[in-house]
Amino acid sequence: WSPLCSSRYSIVSTDEDALKISSLALHNGHSPLTQQTLSGRFVKKNGQCNVVFNNMEDKPRRYLADIFTTCVDIRWRYLLLIFTTTFLLSWLLFGVIFWGVALIHGDFSLRIPAKEGDPRNNGFIGAFLFSIETQTTIGYGFRCVTEECPVAVVTVVVQSIVGCIIDSFMIGTIMAKMVRPKKRAQTLLFSHYAVIAMRDGKLCLMWRLGNMRKSHIVEAHVRAQLIKPHVTAEGEYLPLEQTDIDVGYDDGLDRLFLVSPLVVVHEINKTSPLYNLSRNDLLKEDFEIVVILEGMVEATAMTTQARSSYLSKEILWGHRFEPVVFEKGDRYQVDYSRFHKSYEVPSTPHCSARELNQMMGRGRHAFCYENEVALCCGDDEEDLLIITCSGYRYCTLSVVTSAFKQRTAHLLLNMVTGYFSQIMRYLENVIAFLF
Repeated sequence: WSPLCSSRYSIVSTDEDALKISSLALHNGHSPLTQQTLSGRFVKKNGQCNVVFNNMEDKPRRYLADIFTTCVDIRWRYLLLIFTTTFLLSWLLFGVIFWGVALIHGDFSLRIPAKEGDPRNNGFIGAFLFSIETQTTIGYGFRCVTEECPVAVVTVVVQSIVGCIIDSFMIGTIMAKMVRPKKRAQTLLFSHYAVIAMRDGKLCLMWRLGNMRKSHIVEAHVRAQLIKPHVTAEGEYLPLEQTDIDVGYDDGLDRLFLVSPLVVVHEINKTSPLYNLSRNDLLKEDFEIVVILEGMVEATAMTTQARSSYLSKEILWGHRFEPVVFEKGDRYQVDYSRFHKSYEVPSTPHCSARELNQMMGRGRHAFCYENEVALCCGDDEEDLLIITCSGYRYCTLSVVTSAFKQRTAHLLLNMVTGYFSQIMRYLENVIAFLF
């Protein structure tokens, strides 16, 4: 240790090390005894993120700095309240200005008594009505501004400009809120459950997507992430570690032509976070898979995003989805009553994808066959080496080849013996005929 290093670092004893780790855990926001389990769903089934923000610094100021986005994101009742309040305040403000101008010029001293309900009635009510008529361009014709009062003329011009600005902002906000692409996600469906089953000889995680509208989602693509607690090698606890799940991004399989319901497939290979997961592990694990569908709305070309999630208990091992697309005449029909239904496949392996690959790789040319089909290549079944993994059997090609050679030799010997016997009988008949 150099003097510089010794002044900055010190040796920590065993007891101090424990205290240090404990303090780091508390600094991370979690107790060192925190269980590595998800306490709740991170993304709800309807796509809403189950997150609440607290203790944000300067939240009102930052939200007001982006007032347009704030107005678009708030609920309709609050937006309508802001809409009504804004117009009322602008009418009242300019009504007070007009009333003050008339009061300064002494217009009320020349007031002619009018009957109740007369539209020519003066006073503050008259100024307020004149403000409404000016900003909304109603113009009943009983009240007007003349060139004798330049201040009133300027006020009319300013109110007209302010009224146009308010109209543009409020109408634009309401239109933007009405055509938000997030509403398009209400007609995009995710299956209630995900399934794990064999597809093309590989263990795969699958879920189903559907579009209830005839209008298409342009450039639709899907992605998924696995969320679960994780403790790093340094002891840092990450309550929501996100790991990408490959759904064919490199091959372009993540891009969908979503006209009819499609099944998204994730191959559980060496790069998959589910590679070591077996059926028994699935019952014990606690994680969440967030699935996201993105694309452009055909009518507005605006990007929309639909989300859902599957907890570990919502993943059915050894199931496949029921078909929903049927051909009828010259058209295809989609039966959405089957969209969320699945059926059990008993022959699905219960082991993990890692164990499955290891058993398949024991022989260089190993192959598998399904539904426990008996394969006998000789008279004695002991000539075959069969490895069973929950419904699948694997036969090494070397053993089968040896048995096949023995069987072939036996058949050839029988065939040669039969031909030789026929030839001998033929010769005996010829000799008997001649002599």
